[in-house]
Amino acid sequence: MEHILPSYNDPLFSIMLIVVISLIIALVTYGWGLHKQQKEEGNLLKFLEKFDSSECALETTDMPFESNMFKPLSLLAKAFENTGEYHKSINIYIYLIKNISHAPGEIELMERLGNTYLHAGFLERSKSIYTEILRKKPRNVKVLYELGIVYEIMQKYDKAREVLGPLNMLGEDTESLEKFLDFSELLANKNMSVQEKIDRLLVILKEEPGLYRQIAAALLKLDTKSAWEIIDPERIKELLDVLWFLPNSQLDLDIIASNEKLRTLYYAKGYLQDPATHSGLFSLDMLATAKQSGFEDGDLIFSYLCQKCKQSFPVSFKRCPNCMAINSVKVEEKIAKSSPKTDYSLL
Repeated sequence: MEHILPSYNDPLFSIMLIVVISLIIALVTYGWGLHKQQKEEGNLLKFLEKFDSSECALETTDMPFESNMFKPLSLLAKAFENTGEYHKSINIYIYLIKNISHAPGEIELMERLGNTYLHAGFLERSKSIYTEILRKKPRNVKVLYELGIVYEIMQKYDKAREVLGPLNMLGEDTESLEKFLDFSELLANKNMSVQEKIDRLLVILKEEPGLYRQIAAALLKLDTKSAWEIIDPERIKELLDVLWFLPNSQLDLDIIASNEKLRTLYYAKGYLQDPATHSGLFSLDMLATAKQSGFEDGDLIFSYLCQKCKQSFPVSFKRCPNCMAINSVKVEEKIAKSSPKTDYSLL
C-alpha cells in the first residue's frame, strides 16, 4: 500500500509540527536547566572554598557522605554552636552544604552557617553567606534581618538602613528597628557634641518609648541632670540595676526625696538614712526591711532575660546575644550577701 505523507495544508501535519517543536523546546529547556544547575553547583563549591580552614578540629575531607548522615550531623553542628565550639560547627555545616547541593535543606544550612559566623564574630564571612543566600532567595525575610544585624555590628548604618527597604516591601514593620539604628548610630558618632546627643536622644525617646532603658542609661553617661528628668519612678523595674549601681555623685537627691519608691531603693542601697520600705518590688522591699531591722550585709544581684527567646544572661544587652531581638531585655534581681562595693555599672 502506498504511504502518503501529509501535505503542508493537512491539519495532521500542523499537529506533528507542534509536537516536534514542543519536544525540541523541552529538550533545550532540560539541557539548559541541567547546565545551569551544574554551573550553580560549581559556583557554590567555589564559594564555599573561601571558608575552608585548617583551624577546624574535625577532618571531613575524605569522609564519605550518605543521606542518612544529614540529620545527626546537622544536630551535632547545632550542639557545637550552642556550646560555643563554632569552629567545629562551621566545619560540619560546610561539609553538609557541599554534599547536598540544591537539596531542600541547602538554604537553611547556609543560613545556619551565616548565623554561626555571626555569633563567632566573623562578620565579613557572615555577610558573604547572607548575600549569597539573598542572591538565590531575595525574598528571605529572616536573612534580610540578619544581614542588617551584621551591618549594624560593623557600624555600617547606611547599609543596615538599605536592608529596611526590601523588608518594608515584604510587609515587615521596621519602625522600631529604624529608631534602634538611629540610637546606635548616635552613640557611635564621635563628631556630635554632648548637647546635640542629649537633644537627639530625647527626640528618639519620644518617638520610640521602647528604648527607654537604653536611652536613660546613655543619658546618665552624658548628663546626669538630663537623665534624672526622664527617669520615671513607675518604671523603676526597667532601670533597677542602672539606678542601683549609680555612685553618690550621680544622685539627684531632690527627685529621690520626693518619691517613695526611689527613697526605698537608695535606703536599701545604703545611701539614705531615713527608712523607706515601699517600692512595690518584693526583693527591694525585703532588703530595705531587713536593713531597718539591722541587717546591713544585703545586696542585689542581677540577671537579664530575653523576653523573646527566654534565654538568661549575666550582663545586660542591647540586642539579645542569642536571638538578636531588640528591646527584649528584662531585668531580674534577687537578694544576695553583699561583696566589696565597686560603685560602677556594667552598662
